[in-house]
Amino acid sequence: MAVARTRSVALVGVAGRTVEVEADVGNGLAGIHLIGLPDTALSEARDRVRSAMVNSNYPWPDARIIVSLFPASLPKRGSQFDLAIAVAILGAAGVVPAERIAEPFFLGELGLDGRIRAVRGVLPSVLGAAKHGDVTVVVPSGNSAEAVLVPDVKVIPVADLRQLVEWLRKGDEPPSVELEEYAEPPKSTVSPDVDLADVVGQPVARRALEVCAAGGHNLWMLGPPGTGKTMLAERLPTLLPDLELDHALEVTAIHSVAGALPPNAPMMSRPPFVSPHHTATAAAIIGGGSTIVRPGAVSLAHRGVLFMDEAPEFPRHVLDALRQPLESGRVTVSRSAGSVTFPARFMLILAANPCPCAQAEDQGETCKCSPTIRRRYLGRLSGPLLDRIDMKVTVARSSRRELLADRQFVETSKTVAERVLVARERAAKRLAGTPWRSNAEVPSSLLHADYRPSDEAMHPMTACLDAGTLTARGLDRVVRVAWTLADLADKDTPGQDETNTALGFWLGVR
Repeated sequence: MAVARTRSVALVGVAGRTVEVEADVGNGLAGIHLIGLPDTALSEARDRVRSAMVNSNYPWPDARIIVSLFPASLPKRGSQFDLAIAVAILGAAGVVPAERIAEPFFLGELGLDGRIRAVRGVLPSVLGAAKHGDVTVVVPSGNSAEAVLVPDVKVIPVADLRQLVEWLRKGDEPPSVELEEYAEPPKSTVSPDVDLADVVGQPVARRALEVCAAGGHNLWMLGPPGTGKTMLAERLPTLLPDLELDHALEVTAIHSVAGALPPNAPMMSRPPFVSPHHTATAAAIIGGGSTIVRPGAVSLAHRGVLFMDEAPEFPRHVLDALRQPLESGRVTVSRSAGSVTFPARFMLILAANPCPCAQAEDQGETCKCSPTIRRRYLGRLSGPLLDRIDMKVTVARSSRRELLADRQFVETSKTVAERVLVARERAAKRLAGTPWRSNAEVPSSLLHADYRPSDEAMHPMTACLDAGTLTARGLDRVVRVAWTLADLADKDTPGQDETNTALGFWLGVR
């Protein structure tokens, strides 16, 4: 009887923290005790580990067993520690060599029959383990495709406890998993179900969508129902380029923690599209939880699109909660047990009707809402929130003649996506050597220093700033949109045409 130790990983948000698992099997009253701030799911590991070992035909020590999870001050949550606890007990009992389990990381939940089940958050856990250099990580077979996405890490997939123990006893290396067994290089794909060519009669809105895709800007569309606001928003992801590798790993890690990874897709190479219902709570949008803090819609939309249809129907406090992540690109959820930070850099698309009855006055229909009701309805979108929206577009109903005439100007998503990709490449080349890759990410200090347009181009914006129709934050956002318009026009710097167009988009719904 002795002490054996191994390693596992605890998740704090989407960051992995190394946890040392120690097992002491010695004299005393028979029983097992877990120390190190375990939660309920982890406390129940005692029964799962015991049944898994007995049903795998390994003896359960008839002695006092103490399992310590270090650091003791870090709360431990979830069932991913089952495998590490079982291996540490087997090492302390002399069933497996203690020196063989000291270096690898063990992740997985045990079934009562000894099977090793898949768990959430394997990708960020392996990323946390990879900080220690060239390491070996033992994961459930069901998580192996996700684990091998992390470079320079040896992944050992195991299906049950017996297979793992035999490997540890004999020292024979099981077949490790290689990335090419699971993942092909990301391909530029456009969903065949939706295409920008489906939207007819809204040339200004289509142009606004292209500008948003090229620069990563936020958009507000105002108009009566049936004008194509939802169709436009759903087709925005088809205009966006594939995620770069580091961004793809970020997005995949968030969805792994949330348990929202698509089946048969170990890595998300396309920008996500998240559209919460208007009854969603603040915790569902921002993130939260009473025990385990989960990422919300703003984090699930990281590096993608967050679409809020019928935006005034959302509670005002939920909408105002978006203000901080829109500025900082991250969200911090504070609870009594601590604070967790999730990345949340997304494109926000808002769609709204002009009033509760949603009657279009330009088509001869009579709106039944009083001016007070209309102001109160759109007043749910607060001024500080709208000040963070780069582009505002009014979407009106189109007549039959307008629909027929616009068909010859409609372009497919593939055609527009090619222009968006070229514009993004121009922006990336200009921003080379900085942490930013799109115009929407450029901070205010650089906008008025290294990337300031000419005085002639700035004149319309400074005039609006002096008149009080443009705030300082709005000025920054107009300059960013002007740079995106210049990238789409293949210009080295925004001219007066670009700044006027960008200013028109910012002042569009007023």
